[in-house]
Amino acid sequence: IAKRNSLFLNDILYSKLNLFTVLNYLINLFFPKVCAGCHALLITNETVLCTNCRHELPLTQYHLDKNNEAVKKFYGKIEIEHASAFLYFNKKGIVQEIIHNLKYKGQEEIGTVLGNWYVEDLKELDLGTPFDVVIPVPLHKKKFKERGYNQVTTFGKALAENLDIKFDDSILYRKKYSKTQSKKNLLGRSENIENIFDAQYSEDNQNKHFLIVDDVLTTGATLEACSRALLKIPGARISIICMAMAHS
Repeated sequence: IAKRNSLFLNDILYSKLNLFTVLNYLINLFFPKVCAGCHALLITNETVLCTNCRHELPLTQYHLDKNNEAVKKFYGKIEIEHASAFLYFNKKGIVQEIIHNLKYKGQEEIGTVLGNWYVEDLKELDLGTPFDVVIPVPLHKKKFKERGYNQVTTFGKALAENLDIKFDDSILYRKKYSKTQSKKNLLGRSENIENIFDAQYSEDNQNKHFLIVDDVLTTGATLEACSRALLKIPGARISIICMAMAHS
């Protein structure tokens, strides 16, 4: 980290002193941008994550395996077209830190960076039918008011924009307020969740391939409940993509 901070100072000392550069570095001096993974100062051309953290991210490569571990979470429960996750989530690991900053520290740009990165892999998917609509796992109105944003919105919007499809957070909604999943044990995450979500739709939403996006895939109970709600729509098909998946 000390070495990286030194590089940051070198950027200031040896940069061309045009007005934009000076203002930019003054802003960084008083309000420094730090890596969402290790908190080191970001240097020129780094965004959200430093180069070191980007290289250390544990990629799942699930997009290359039609029967990956994310897909297996839903075997015998719901019919899905595809499921995958970008990163492995380990307790006290770099991905946990990134997701924590996204979810609780207002760093929504993390979702955009991960979405822009992962979508290049998703373009390689050989699907029978392409995605039509990206739908984020919704927050209850009370939780949304407390947090001020849905942590998966920027991730979903990045996927939708790059895939040139619609992003819609109005179809799926959460009927009941519940505690934060991270504060529950695995059993608690699975109990009484099937009636939490519902869908409101029109004829325009029929016969669509919905791509549900979430932050971390654990038991799959939440995503299963979301899928069941969307499958009430005639002709609906479901795929699931998460930023990360809990890795034992």
